[in-house]
Amino acid sequence: MARPVTLFTGQWADLSLDALAPKVSQWGYDGIELPCWGDHFNVQKALSDPAYCKGRHDLLGKHGLKCWAISNHLTGQLVLDHNDARTDDWVPPEVRGDAKKKTEWAIREMKDTARAAQKLGVKVVNGFTGSSIWHLLYSFPPVSDAMIDEGFQLFADRWNPILDVFKECGVRFALEVHPTEIAFDIYTAERALKAVDHRPEFGFNFDPSHLLWQMIDPVEFIRAFPDRIYHMHVKDAARTLDGRSGILASHLNFGDPRRGWDFRSPGRGQVNFEEIARALNTIGYEGPLSVEWEDCGMDREYGAAEAARFVKDRMGFKSAGRLFDSAFADAQNK
Repeated sequence: MARPVTLFTGQWADLSLDALAPKVSQWGYDGIELPCWGDHFNVQKALSDPAYCKGRHDLLGKHGLKCWAISNHLTGQLVLDHNDARTDDWVPPEVRGDAKKKTEWAIREMKDTARAAQKLGVKVVNGFTGSSIWHLLYSFPPVSDAMIDEGFQLFADRWNPILDVFKECGVRFALEVHPTEIAFDIYTAERALKAVDHRPEFGFNFDPSHLLWQMIDPVEFIRAFPDRIYHMHVKDAARTLDGRSGILASHLNFGDPRRGWDFRSPGRGQVNFEEIARALNTIGYEGPLSVEWEDCGMDREYGAAEAARFVKDRMGFKSAGRLFDSAFADAQNK
């Protein structure tokens, strides 16, 4: 079968899943990548209520939709982040304002996310890891190699016990390679894999938009990690450098036209999705093409519907499975 086209509804959590699912179906999607926030998927309900996961599937199925992956980006971020006030809204009231308690809660919740994914019957959890060393990106005051080593070691120390639970549950964790995470480009992704001894439970949610604005070729990422692409987000971006701004975005928020880059609806930015589709065919990726829709300059319902059509048209083709000129030899052998 062709790769399913799904919608990641993390940016739609202001709507209930019951209200959103019929829209997603009408827009032409095959399924939903459920986020673990809003009311779309609740980790603790999945573990405590025997009927909860079946109810999620039944709700999706009523609209002809399926689920191949869930995502818990917000919780995963807290495992390694410094956990200041920016993330207080993401956690239970009893741990707000306490960085240590936030970290401990996040570790427990990510372990439970693996268990909840197993109950739901999906094999991939997408998310973030956070990073204790992202703030050291620019080496001034000078940053020693030892400080970076310590950051990757902390990643291994905190995430290996989480990944042990993923292994027990038969579920894989797919890090969305992204600034503010332990891996944000090809070299740091290689280092993250090495830090956890290339264990198979850890791989990547490939999102080309975060690579493009950093001026990294997304296709090269696929070629670098052909056996670690566990999931994909279809998201576009555009560099809008005008000589006044750079890729660090100038402390200007998304949607500000003065920024040096911004996200775009799929097909309306600078990501070459056709080359990505060909690279995914080469590595044999058969998982979802999951639209993560983010575009401050477009109505989201219009954009989501257009994105479904775009992905099916530009990325839905399979590999030929044979050389185009093999027909000549076949004809001669008849």
